[in-house]
Amino acid sequence: MEDGMTNEQTEKVLQFQDITGIEDMNICRDVLIRHQWDLEIAFQEQMNIREGIPTTYAASRDVRAPAVLDDRFLQQVFSATMPGGRSARGGLGPVPRSITGIIGYVINMVFQYCYSTFASVLSTLLNMGRNDERIVTDPVGDVMSFIRSYNERYPVHPVFYQGTYAQALNDAKQELRFLLIYLHKDPTNNPDVESLCRTTLSDQSVIDYINRNMLFWGCDVSSPEGYRVSHTLNVNTYPTMMLITLRNNRMVVVGRFEGDCMPEELIRRMQTVISANEIWLSQARADRLERNLTQTLRQQQDEAYRLSLRADEEKERLRQLERDAEREAQEAIERERAEEERKKEEIAQLKIELAEKVPNEPPAGASDVISVVFKLPNGARLERRFLNSHSLIVSWSNRY
Repeated sequence: MEDGMTNEQTEKVLQFQDITGIEDMNICRDVLIRHQWDLEIAFQEQMNIREGIPTTYAASRDVRAPAVLDDRFLQQVFSATMPGGRSARGGLGPVPRSITGIIGYVINMVFQYCYSTFASVLSTLLNMGRNDERIVTDPVGDVMSFIRSYNERYPVHPVFYQGTYAQALNDAKQELRFLLIYLHKDPTNNPDVESLCRTTLSDQSVIDYINRNMLFWGCDVSSPEGYRVSHTLNVNTYPTMMLITLRNNRMVVVGRFEGDCMPEELIRRMQTVISANEIWLSQARADRLERNLTQTLRQQQDEAYRLSLRADEEKERLRQLERDAEREAQEAIERERAEEERKKEEIAQLKIELAEKVPNEPPAGASDVISVVFKLPNGARLERRFLNSHSLIVSWSNRY
């Protein structure tokens, strides 16, 4: 037994690790625990996630999205103006090598970051008084329509999650995985969007990294679902991707990638964000595992208590049967004794009644007298005189 697991459970973890290719055994164990150690169901769920299909945790379209904390102070923000970034409209360009150039570059980069933050806050404040929210009638249809149009224009890309924003959030929360949100805008008038989709997101190393480490959800901001999410996450620059994860039991935006960048730079940025926040998921997995183990232990204790209680009840039932049998036997003896006493009393009463019916014995030598001899059961002989006028019943009563 390893870490509280039985040999059978350890074998299932190794099998699940072998067929899914997940290197972390803790993740394998956590997935199996959530699926009640059903290897087939756990594997099917994992395949659904890799294909972008919502899992059974979010099977309903009407599932409510968990609240997402979008705080700039809790997230790492990357833009096209930072090292490794690129922009079809021009940017800061390569990092200068002279000291003066580097200082100016840093100042400009800080200014760009502050300006982006200020613009985002200002846009949020302005939108608070506006009521231009679109009615979302078919969020799944919006997402699937975007995926189809994206496939036609950019056939090579990471696997998109085929479900609503709320479903993707719930799946990421339940599976304790990172969720990468991509909000798409018409690339015709947005060359940076075209460059990101055509070059960066179609790079095989980027595809492999995203498919292996996170769920990937996307939607067009021209659709009601995409528009709603863009307002929820305060997106004003395109292209923009956001990395969301569970942190202190809340879904939090921990990374924001604004603008275009080179494929290797996007991977580096995502690795930076994941490395800084993986500890939260590890803690959540440990807490969930502890809760599951505690629940399993409690269930085992409850089952042991029920079995013990059932055994005690069975023992008490057998003891009660013995007591009932003893009581019934004693009652039978008492009934027999009472019956004997009753018969004796009846005989005694009968003797008294019959004795009262026997007339006085006539004197010896009296006329019209007859002597009757009774032989008793004990062998004794009893002789009694009666008058000829006495009835036979009187003489019969005399024997008592």
